Amino acid sequence: MMRFKNRRQAGELLAQKLRAYENRSPTILAVPRGGVEVAYPIWKLLGGVLEVHITRKIGAPQNPELAIGALSPEGYLLLNEDLVRRLHVSREYIQESSRAAEEEIKRRLQRYRGQVPPPPLEGRLVILVDDGVATGFTLRAALRGLKQSRPERLVLAVPVGPPETLESLSREVDEIHYLSAPPWFEAVGQFYDDFSQVSDEEVMELLRRAANGEQE
Repeated sequence: MMRFKNRRQAGELLAQKLRAYENRSPTILAVPRGGVEVAYPIWKLLGGVLEVHITRKIGAPQNPELAIGALSPEGYLLLNEDLVRRLHVSREYIQESSRAAEEEIKRRLQRYRGQVPPPPLEGRLVILVDDGVATGFTLRAALRGLKQSRPERLVLAVPVGPPETLESLSREVDEIHYLSAPPWFEAVGQFYDDFSQVSDEEVMELLRRAANGEQE
C-alpha cells in the first residue's frame, strides 16, 4: 500500500506520470482545497494554467452528508436517481438545492478568483486534479460538466482511489493517471501521513504564485 508524506509529495509523484504533457500548456483544474496542493507541483513541471474547479454536493433532505446529487460549475446536475426515488425526494427540493449549490459555487469561485474570468476550455488539454477519490460521485459530475466545454483532451489525475471507482471514472475521460489503487480502502486520508485541512488562504497563495509564474 502506497503512502504519501503529504499532498505536495503526492503531487510531485503524480507529476512524473504526466510528463508526456510537458510543453502542451495544459489547463490544470484543481478541486479545492486539497486538490490545489496536489496540482501545484504538477503545474510547476508542466506549466500552463492552474485554476480551481468546484463541484457542489447536494445532500439528502434529512441527511445533508448523504449525496443525492452533485452540481458542476457548468450547470451539469448528476443525480443518484435510485436514491432520489427511495428517499422520495421531491423535484422542488432538488431545484431549490441546485439553486443554493449554484450560488455557493459562484461565491467560492469569486473568493478564489476575484474578478478573473474562468479559463477557456474548448479545444484545450484539461487535467482535473484532486487529492484522492472515494466513491467518485462528485468527480463524475465534474467530469461530465467539463465535457460540455468540449476540451480537446480530458485527463483525470488523482494520487489514490479504490480500484472499482478508478475503473468507473476511466470511462468518463480520455486518460486517467493515479499512483495507487489499494483494494482495502476506507478514506483518502488514510494514505497520507499529513492530511491536515488546507485553508482558503493557502489555496489563494498557490493560485497567485501560479498566475505570476512563481516557481518558489
